[in-house]
Amino acid sequence: MKNLKIILIALVFLVIGLFVGKTFFAGKTGENIQTTETVEKHAEHWTCSMHPQIDMPEPGKCPICGMDLIPKKENQDEDLAPNRFKMSKNAVELANVQTFTVGENKLTDNKRELSLSGKIVENERNTRTQTAHFGGRIEKLYYRAEGDFVKKGNLIALIYSPELVTAENELIQALEVKESQPELYNSVRKKLLNWKLTEGQVREIEQTKKIITNFKIYANYSGIITKMYIEEGDHVKEGSKLFDIINLSTVWVEFDVFERDISYIKTGGNIKIKPNAYPNTVINAKIDFIDPLLDPQTRTIKIRATVRNKNYKLKPEMIITGEYKIDTDSKSKKAILVPKSAVMWTGKRSIVYVKPEKDKAEFELREVELGKDIGSMYEIVSGLSPGEEVVSNGTFTIDAAAQLQGKASMMNPTAEAGQSGIEMKCAAGKCGDGMKKEGKSTKIKEKKIMDKGSMDKSSMDKKTMDKETMNKDKTSKSKENSDMKCAAGKCGGGM
Repeated sequence: MKNLKIILIALVFLVIGLFVGKTFFAGKTGENIQTTETVEKHAEHWTCSMHPQIDMPEPGKCPICGMDLIPKKENQDEDLAPNRFKMSKNAVELANVQTFTVGENKLTDNKRELSLSGKIVENERNTRTQTAHFGGRIEKLYYRAEGDFVKKGNLIALIYSPELVTAENELIQALEVKESQPELYNSVRKKLLNWKLTEGQVREIEQTKKIITNFKIYANYSGIITKMYIEEGDHVKEGSKLFDIINLSTVWVEFDVFERDISYIKTGGNIKIKPNAYPNTVINAKIDFIDPLLDPQTRTIKIRATVRNKNYKLKPEMIITGEYKIDTDSKSKKAILVPKSAVMWTGKRSIVYVKPEKDKAEFELREVELGKDIGSMYEIVSGLSPGEEVVSNGTFTIDAAAQLQGKASMMNPTAEAGQSGIEMKCAAGKCGDGMKKEGKSTKIKEKKIMDKGSMDKSSMDKKTMDKETMNKDKTSKSKENSDMKCAAGKCGGGM
C-alpha cells in the first residue's frame, strides 16, 4: 500500500510538470516565431554573413558560397546620395585615411619650384680651330696631345714653307728700292703680315736680311686642345686644320623640360644649379636659350644657361640638377590644387573621393577635370570647390569599399544607388551559379527552346517537301523518256 501511494504521488507531480512546461515553452516559442516573422516582414534586403557585399531583394542562397541569406540590418544604408556611402570608423582607421582641405595650400609667397635634371656641355661659342696660314712642312710640334692647355701667343709649331722663303727674298730686294718704290715695299711687307707673321718677325728679316727657313707659328686662341689633326713631318696646305681648341672659362648647363612644363619656362628666369660632383655648391644663373624644337621621342625641349667656370671645376658631361622658380600670376593664385595621391584616373576619367561632413565617415565620388601638373600637386579645373575635403591617403581602400557596397567607383562609373556589385553583373547578363533572374531569363530560355523547335520542325518539313518534289520530277522525267522511245518505235516488251 505504501509503495502504491508513492507511485501515485509521483505520477501526479509528473503530470503537473508536463503541463507547466508545455505552457511556458509554448509561450516562448510563439514569441520567437512572432519575432522572426516580424523581422522577415520588415526585411527588404538580404545579405550573406560571409559576403556582406551581397544585397538581394528576397531570401535565398548566397550566389558565391551557397549559404542562407540573412536579413540586412535596418538603417545600414540610410537615405544617401547615389555616389555617397558609409564606412565604419574602425575601417577608416585601419586604412589610415587622411584628408586634404582644398584651397589650403602651403605655397610660400605664391612661388613654386620645378625640379629639373641635365648636364654640363661645352660652350660652342668658345670653340676654335687653329689653322695653317701658309703651306709647308711641320718641322716641330710643341703640343702633341689632346687635353693640353694652350695659351694665346704661345709657340705651337715650326714650319718650313717655300712660299715664305720666296716672300722673304722679295722683302729683302724691296728694301733696296724702298725710297724709290715705296708701294712695292709696302705690298711685299703686307703680304707677309697677311700670312700671320708677327711685326717682330718681319722687322727681324729687315734688320738681319737673312732668310728664315723654319717659321714659328703662334696660338691664336687660348683653351684646351680637343682634337689633333697633324703630326711632325706632315705637309699642310694654307688653311689646313692643326687642332681644335675649346675655352672652358664659360660653360653651358642644359636641362630637359617635359612638354607639360614648357609653359612655365621663360627666358631670363632664375635657376639654381647643383652639380652632383659638388653637392654643397649652388650656382645661380639665368636661362638664356629655349630650344624652339620639341624632341618627338622624349617629348622634351632643351633649355640652357651660361655660367662662369671658375678654376675650371665644371667639366663637360657632368650631371647636374636644377630648381627653377615659378612666379604665379593673379590667375594662378586662385587655382584649386590637390595632392596627386588624391586623384585616381582611368585614362579619360579622373575622380576624387570627397568627405562631405567632417564628423561622419561618409564619402562621395566626384569626377574632376585636371589642369596643370605642378610638382606634387594637380590643378583642378572643375569638380571641386575651396573648403571641401578630399581623401589624400587611402583612396584605393575607399574605392574598394564603394565597389563592395554597389556605389559608383573608379571601375563602375554608372552604378545605381542600392545596387550591389553582383546585381550589376546580373543586370549585364553575367549572373553566376545560384543567382536567379525572375521572368525575363526564363522567358528568354523558353522562347529559345520554342524557336529552336519551330526551326527544327520547319527544317524537317522543308526537307520532306524537297524530297517529294524530287521524286515527282524523277517520275515525270522517266515517263517522258518512255513516251519518246515508243514514238520512235523502240518500245520494249509489253509496251
